[in-house]
Amino acid sequence: MNLLERFLTYVKIDTMSDDTTGLTPSTNKQFNLANILKDELLELGLTDVIVSDKCTVYATLKENTKGMPKIGLLAHMDTIPEVSGTNVEPKVIKNYDGSIIELGNGEVLDPAEFEGLKNEIGHTLVTTSGNTVLGCDDKGGIAVIMTVLDEIINKNLPHGEIHVAFTPDEEIGTGILSFDTSLFPVDYAYTIDGEEYDEFSYETFNAASAVVKFKGFEIHPGAAKGKMVNAAKLAMEFASLLPQAEAPEYTEGYEGFNHLTSIEGSTGEATLHYILRNHDSLKLKGQKQDFVNAYSFMNKKYGEGTCILEITDSYRNMKEIIENDMTCVNKALAAYKEVGIDVKVVPTRGGTDGSRLTYMGINTPNIGTGGYNCHGIHEYADITQMSKIVDLVKTILTTK
Repeated sequence: MNLLERFLTYVKIDTMSDDTTGLTPSTNKQFNLANILKDELLELGLTDVIVSDKCTVYATLKENTKGMPKIGLLAHMDTIPEVSGTNVEPKVIKNYDGSIIELGNGEVLDPAEFEGLKNEIGHTLVTTSGNTVLGCDDKGGIAVIMTVLDEIINKNLPHGEIHVAFTPDEEIGTGILSFDTSLFPVDYAYTIDGEEYDEFSYETFNAASAVVKFKGFEIHPGAAKGKMVNAAKLAMEFASLLPQAEAPEYTEGYEGFNHLTSIEGSTGEATLHYILRNHDSLKLKGQKQDFVNAYSFMNKKYGEGTCILEITDSYRNMKEIIENDMTCVNKALAAYKEVGIDVKVVPTRGGTDGSRLTYMGINTPNIGTGGYNCHGIHEYADITQMSKIVDLVKTILTTK
């Protein structure tokens, strides 16, 4: 299979994760793709190919040239739980002409709204059918890795030992927690993930989550005066106490945010779920303090036990570790130059499996894939750009 064929095969496999199960993998259907990848890796001739009970695929391509580093490649198999990844019907557009793209389901990709399309003219694109995600995040990364392995093996290119891993549940941040580094003995690694193909990142958010619960007092509304305490309204008041400009829709670049991901409740009980993000760990500490201050205010105003706050750290900015040894960064930047990609080194406004893996002892920056508008029904992949990432990764692996 070529790159496009692989990509189309993978995105049709439903691998939605589910952040409510508390399991790893969070959905058993992720094993479907894992087992397919296992078979393909064995067919290519890789060794030590396994699918763990936690649904991580590991494999090794033995070196054919001495004196080269051991390098790892990772991509994740799951798609987000918030938007359907079931029954994905990808549409292929060859030699895109710059016009409005009809997706289906009444949805379109209009260059006037999605300006990146102006850079895709003449390229091969793959879009959704307007009612699911595409899954380029991160089946684009999987397709790149499998194509790179195929080309290295069939062209007998020089390489050191290469380790590959495909992980579950990256989108909910739990799959990497069961990662076995003993099965991934590398000098450094790269996640192949994300959006613009010319973006490279070794800097991610510091991340935390907050769950805020409210206890109200229910009584018949006809007799409620001076007695009812409406938990849903308490939740609204709490949200109003946080800095309103620090929401994701108002931030960019290095600006952090507090993102209200869900709200549920009634008069008796209510719950807010937030994620907190900032590249600067001290600023994230300040955001946490804003939550503590609001929590203290609510309990002082309405009585102790009215508000319950739980803040949990999720992952840290990998830059704090990688900047102590920039070998993996310098290796990648040299490869971008060699293949003619004018690279943009940017901070990722998110996290990757590489964030945690770096703190587990394996420096793991991220390489973009050529996927755009990820996490929504307007997602599309630029296969022409993705093929350049194949060349990039191949150069990283085959250059001393």
